[in-house]
Amino acid sequence: MNINSILQETYTALSANKTRSVLTMLGIIIGIGSVIAIISIGQGASSSITSSIEGLGSNLLTIIPGMIEPGRGQVSSGRGSAESLKNSDVETLEKIEGVAYVSPELNSRFQVIASSGNNTNTTIVGIKSEYKESHNAYISQGSFITDAQVRSTSKVVVLGPNVAIDLFDESDPVGQSVRINGVNFKVIGLLEAKGGAGFASLDDTIFVPLSTMQKVLTGADYLSDIVVSVENKDLMTQVQDEITATLIDKHRVDAENPDFSIISQADILGTLDQITGILTIFLASIAGISLVVGGIGIMNMMLTTVTERTREIGLRKAIGARKRDIGIQFLTESIILTFTGGAVGIIFGWLLATLVSAVAGIDASVSFGSIILAFSVSTIIGILFGYYPARRAAELNPIEALRYE
Repeated sequence: MNINSILQETYTALSANKTRSVLTMLGIIIGIGSVIAIISIGQGASSSITSSIEGLGSNLLTIIPGMIEPGRGQVSSGRGSAESLKNSDVETLEKIEGVAYVSPELNSRFQVIASSGNNTNTTIVGIKSEYKESHNAYISQGSFITDAQVRSTSKVVVLGPNVAIDLFDESDPVGQSVRINGVNFKVIGLLEAKGGAGFASLDDTIFVPLSTMQKVLTGADYLSDIVVSVENKDLMTQVQDEITATLIDKHRVDAENPDFSIISQADILGTLDQITGILTIFLASIAGISLVVGGIGIMNMMLTTVTERTREIGLRKAIGARKRDIGIQFLTESIILTFTGGAVGIIFGWLLATLVSAVAGIDASVSFGSIILAFSVSTIIGILFGYYPARRAAELNPIEALRYE
């Protein structure tokens, strides 16, 4: 039999009972569609998380007080580690080769009352001018905090857009005043909206000069963290090792039990990508169960078809059809079923991914690799679950088949 004859026979056989064929393909359609959608959503979520964290700044090393215990993610508070980072550490870190910016930070939550009468409880961060470059913070109105304002302990603030709306609704906040911990501050700037950014959002934050935060609002002489921006990502490891050695020597602590920890942005991205990848594979595996169920459904249909077409098989063998011809015919029918189901499943998965993308704001686009995977899986299922019915049809005795009622 040539290919045209096989395809024509396949079309005739499958279209003879369209409802049964469609219901048989349903498991493949749902399975392929679910796998496509989950992989696309997983890739979109990973890309969204990566861009959000990178939106905080590039090539960042974050130094925090206390030691992170491996495998537990807990910060030891022993030996006064909560206050182990000082202003003098900043000057030391700025001298390290490969460091672009050093941004010291002290943060705390306060109730903020606006001149409009609105109030909110939010995070106040004391910073220096380097914060703008290291965290890719951009001003939409007014100006950012300057070194002169840090030196003079100025009572000025820069608002994140969400906080600005909470305090001043839709009116222009620049030039107006807010009250923090009983002290009046003048609003000098408004940040551009950045959206969610990893574990924190600049949109929900108020910024004040570091000296003002330490001397006026908190009375603290320590830092919550120090963010170091590295000139080149290839220098990340080198700079991290140099910072570790420098601070251990300066703080005079044991190298095996330092009073600080360094978190690399690359490590965070790598960990999140790994977690997202594992979850995507796990969910795709669950969705893949429906592919097995769909394959079993195809096998069941093909076995039923072999029984229904026993006399036809006997007649074809009687006029010269070989076992190979019969086997290929039934195997082709199985593959066409799964292949068609896979094609419809890709469309279903694309529509589902698009819907989730629109609702959740995730860029869940279907990749070419996902399409190739879907067609490959559906073809393999067609071969695996269609082989036994095809073999059974090929092995039928023509005389017994002709006698079958």
